[in-house]
Amino acid sequence: MGFTIGGIREIRSGTRRRGRSSDCTTVAEFTGLWGWDVVPGARAAAGVCSCGRADCAAPGAHPLDFAPQVPAGSTLDEVSKAWSEFPGAAVMLPVGQAFDAIEVSEAAGRRALVRLERMGLPLGPVTATPDGRAHFFVAPGAAAELPRLLYRMGWDDPSALDLRGLGPGASITAPPSDRGGLGPVRWLRPPALDSATRPPAARLLLGTLAYVAHRSRARA
Repeated sequence: MGFTIGGIREIRSGTRRRGRSSDCTTVAEFTGLWGWDVVPGARAAAGVCSCGRADCAAPGAHPLDFAPQVPAGSTLDEVSKAWSEFPGAAVMLPVGQAFDAIEVSEAAGRRALVRLERMGLPLGPVTATPDGRAHFFVAPGAAAELPRLLYRMGWDDPSALDLRGLGPGASITAPPSDRGGLGPVRWLRPPALDSATRPPAARLLLGTLAYVAHRSRARA
């Protein structure tokens, strides 16, 4: 896709020169460097969602229905133009095209991440939300395959693990945006050139994630 360290520098220096917002810089890195689609998301204050729906099921934790997606490959100028229509929006990443995600508790995710790094397994980006969840970026298609993979590993009931796959139709809040008025999402493992565009197959991580998630639930 032509992603380079020079490209990162160009985006960031361009932001300084032209006074672009930090949100635009972040979104441009996601679209232009990592090849991710991005969509403006709702924000929440005192439990009230900026989408305007009184019955919103996920205040401050969903894409804005009326906001167009900013596609992968968009430049800083294109991002700035699109984002100017939705100032202050949260940065949301649609799941299911460039990556799927495996969600576990943050505590389990942190312990699993240490194990996986020690084992030298390939890893993609990992986020942590202010409500205590971790998202491991994996290759697209993982969510649909998750029940079968877990069954083959001996886990008959994925719901008992507090582990689930997120695929097409789902979105996650990207760092450093606020989620649900609870605080910012953080990187436990930030994107890198060798992993963001080629996230690992879920099967490489799933055994460790399932085991640690199971142990974490047993302790609780």
